[in-house]
Amino acid sequence: MKVLGIESSCDETAAAVVQDQNPYVLSNIVNSQIDIHKIYGGVVPEYAAREHMRCIEEVVGKAICNTDFDVVAATTGPGLIGGLIVGTIVAKTIAIACNKPFFAINHLEAHILTPRFCSDDIEFPYVAILASGGNFLFVDVQGVGMYNILGQTLDDAAGEAFDKVAKMLGEPYPGGKSIERLAQNGDDKRFEFAIPMRKKACCDVSFSGLKTAVRTQILSLGDSITMQDKCDIAASFQSIVVEMIIQQFVKAMRMVQHTVKQIVVVGGVASNSLLRSKLEELAIESGIKFYAPPIKYCTDNAAMIAWCAIEHVKNCFIPSKISEPVRPNWPLSDLYK
Repeated sequence: MKVLGIESSCDETAAAVVQDQNPYVLSNIVNSQIDIHKIYGGVVPEYAAREHMRCIEEVVGKAICNTDFDVVAATTGPGLIGGLIVGTIVAKTIAIACNKPFFAINHLEAHILTPRFCSDDIEFPYVAILASGGNFLFVDVQGVGMYNILGQTLDDAAGEAFDKVAKMLGEPYPGGKSIERLAQNGDDKRFEFAIPMRKKACCDVSFSGLKTAVRTQILSLGDSITMQDKCDIAASFQSIVVEMIIQQFVKAMRMVQHTVKQIVVVGGVASNSLLRSKLEELAIESGIKFYAPPIKYCTDNAAMIAWCAIEHVKNCFIPSKISEPVRPNWPLSDLYK
């Protein structure tokens, strides 16, 4: 079985063909819009939709060149409505023209299932951290369609917080790469930001207070702020973010009803090297396995969309109706209601 997947929920136009046997990914084409949006310090929805329209035919054409497919899948939410509409209409049109079944895929579920095609060693159940530009979740992944949310963000997503702090420091979008680059030359102990949620019993995370503390520190330095100041702020901020995630994730693992044998991290923020190394340390200390997908499958891509459809077919899910709408707000908790 081969699936054509299309992803256009934010600022990447992507298409891929994935099959249900190794090697899984036959093609994986991504057109990034970073150069367009970095001028504005973040994604501009209208410009994103226009760019999806401009390049999606070429992206899909490259993905399906010299290969056939049996199923068509597309991200129908959550995400920016303009981009979702572009990708979904193209996918539905191809499905109708080629008489293939269509699957509407939830972007968050696709991220969570990504490790399953990146490594043959990932079996259910496992506990996942989904950390991206727009979402943050701790999820007990018991099987396809069986997701227990253990914790989530109370305000910003981790990626969004990185973007905003980078912008405060006058650094380019995307913020995650900028903060990590600055932090390499910074002292993470110079600025003592409080660790959010430390005294809370819940497993949720919060970035708004930390973001405000960083802004206050930047303003206190005024026009005299130096590059070393920026590096130290970035390092201190990144260190606290990672420490909070680890702190809350440990609480989340204690809530799981089964023995935790595997932990994974997915989403764009999963590319952060400090977060990966700290999770690996946690896994070693806990005697469990840790896995993070290759960087190209952490950020938005269509291979994960196609794979999610394969998981649905294997589990006898019914194909979606062609009339299935896009859902800009489609939380994982509402996935199968």
